[in-house]
Amino acid sequence: MNLITDHPEVSTLTGTPKEVRARLQQSDAERVLAVTFDHIQPKVFNALAENFANVASSLVEVLIERHDRESLERLAEVLVPRQPPSPRLLKEAAMLIGARKAVLASGDWLSAADIAQLAGLSTRNPSAQPNKWKKQGWIFAIHHGGVDYFPSYGLDRDAGFRPIKALAKVIEIFAGRKDSWGMAYWFFSDNSFLGGSKPQDLLASAPERVIEAAMDEVQEIAHG
Repeated sequence: MNLITDHPEVSTLTGTPKEVRARLQQSDAERVLAVTFDHIQPKVFNALAENFANVASSLVEVLIERHDRESLERLAEVLVPRQPPSPRLLKEAAMLIGARKAVLASGDWLSAADIAQLAGLSTRNPSAQPNKWKKQGWIFAIHHGGVDYFPSYGLDRDAGFRPIKALAKVIEIFAGRKDSWGMAYWFFSDNSFLGGSKPQDLLASAPERVIEAAMDEVQEIAHG
């Protein structure tokens, strides 16, 4: 649990919901702004927390002062990156956007409501069972536009559209190494270990080969 005091009238609390809740009970603050993350790496979280603290502190100072030219300049400095993005970063961003578009355009993704209809699940709360599968590590989902989308290739049609058992093993292998989007890219990409086939095309018919390909991928990551 961290408390970052950035300004006499504003501070930033970071930690788990339980830690933040306990600290808020001792706070005399009149207003609270909360930002939550379902899944985020510790290094990324710490970097975001520091940036949020800097932004909050600077914004308060700007709003308290007169709206003169100097204040506007200070606000611009806070909100604009200190350095312009490098050509390499712009290229990586373009590649990332292209990859996400390709994955989404593949037509291989189902919402929880889609799965509930296909699997004959309760439509009153269609996200309940797919989210339970996700928490159990039986399937993964990519988050886009505020909605979770699950891979259709991860469902066994012959078993009533339940998760293919081999998928849980692949998710376990990639734990801590690839997030949901990373796994989506991997399943969608041609794989040399699989003779150029996409892992998603072989998950149902040759699950053991896909598991071996995932293990090979992890070894390549480990060796840089």
